[in-house]
Amino acid sequence: MTFQEELVELRRSLHREPEVGLDLPRTQEKVLAALDGLPLEITTGERLSSVTAVLRGSRPGPAVLLRADMDALPVHEKADVPYRSRVDGVMHACGHDLHTAMLAGAARLLSGRRADLAGDVVFMFQPGEEGQEGAKIMIEEGVLDAAGSTPVAAYGMHVFSTTIPRGLFLTRGGPVLAAADTLTVTVRGRGGHGSSPHRALDPIPAACEIVTALQTHVTRTFDVFDPVVVTVGSFHAGTTDNVIPDEARFETTIRTFSAESRDRARDGLVRVARGIGEAHGLTVECEFGIGYPVTVNDRTESDFAAEIVREHLGAGRFFPLPNPATGSEDFSYVLERVPGAFLIVGACPPDRDAATAPSNHSAEAEFDDAILSDGAGLFTELAVRRLALAAH
Repeated sequence: MTFQEELVELRRSLHREPEVGLDLPRTQEKVLAALDGLPLEITTGERLSSVTAVLRGSRPGPAVLLRADMDALPVHEKADVPYRSRVDGVMHACGHDLHTAMLAGAARLLSGRRADLAGDVVFMFQPGEEGQEGAKIMIEEGVLDAAGSTPVAAYGMHVFSTTIPRGLFLTRGGPVLAAADTLTVTVRGRGGHGSSPHRALDPIPAACEIVTALQTHVTRTFDVFDPVVVTVGSFHAGTTDNVIPDEARFETTIRTFSAESRDRARDGLVRVARGIGEAHGLTVECEFGIGYPVTVNDRTESDFAAEIVREHLGAGRFFPLPNPATGSEDFSYVLERVPGAFLIVGACPPDRDAATAPSNHSAEAEFDDAILSDGAGLFTELAVRRLALAAH
C-alpha cells in the first residue's frame, strides 16, 4: 500500500465513524493506531480525548507545532460516497477527517527524517473545534509546553469543499478568519388581543425595528475596511395571528476582524437594542456570547508558509488570500500565543465545479482525497524548514 493509499484508508475510516464534541474515543483510538510504532512521546487529554505527540529531532533546538482538528458535526450525511457516515445524524461535513489524516501522515514522514530536525515537532490532534474550544482546553492542559518549551511557530490547515480551486493553498498575513460572537436579544412587553394593540405593549414591532437598526448601526459606525457582519439567524415571537405575545426573541451571529471592532460591536449593538426598547416602553435583555477570537497570522510566518508551498508543491499551487474569510477557528487561541500561519486548502472533488459545489457544513459536502499527501508533505516541509531556519 502506498503512502497516499494509507492516508486515504485512515481518512475514510474516520469518515465512517464520526464523533462530535470533546469526547472522541473511536477517533482517538484510530489516531493512536496510526502513530503506533513511531518514535513519539504521546500523551492524551484529561478533559477531552486529545492526542499530543512529540518527535525529538536528532539535534537540539526549538519546537514547531502542527495541528489538526478531529471532530465532526451533527449533520446527517446526504453525500453519495461509498465511505459515507455510519452514524445517524453525524458527519465529517467540515473536512476534519482530512486534517487528521494529513497530520498523522506528517508524523510518519517526519519520523523518517529525524536526522533533518534541529529541534522538536509537536503534533496537536484536537477535538472540539466546532464550538467547544478544544484548542483552549488543550492549551490549558499543556500542549504548548509538551516539548519542554513554547513552540517558535505553529501551523494549521483547513480544507474547503467549495469556492477555491482544487489543490490550491491560500493564506495571508494578519487576520485570516473572523471572530465569531453571538447576541441574543429578548424584548419583553405585555401581551393582549391583536384587535386592540393600544391595550398591550407589543414587543414584535420593536424587535423588528432593532433587527434593522443593528444593520444600520454596523454600516454607519464601522470602517468598511475593518468590517463587521451581523446576521439574525433566528427570530421567535407569538403563537397565533390574533394574540400579541409577551415577548419576542432573536439571535444573531457577529463576525469581526479586529479586537477593537469586536469590543465596539459588543457595546454598540447592545446599546442600540436597549435604546429602542426603552423608547417604546419595553424591557430589553441582551445576552452577549463570546466565541472564538480573530485568527491572526504572523506576517513573517505566513510569508514563510507561502514560500514553502511554492517550493514544495509548485508556484502555481499558492495564491495569496486577498481578504480574510468570514468563518472562525479555535486555532486562533494557539496563534494568540505562538506566531504562526493558518492555510486554506482547496479540496473540491474533480467532478464538481468549485463555484457551485456544496460548502463546508453542508450535508452534501465532499472533499478530494488527492489532497492528503500534499497536506502531509507540506506539514513536513514546514516543520523541517522552520527548525532549520531557527538553527541559523
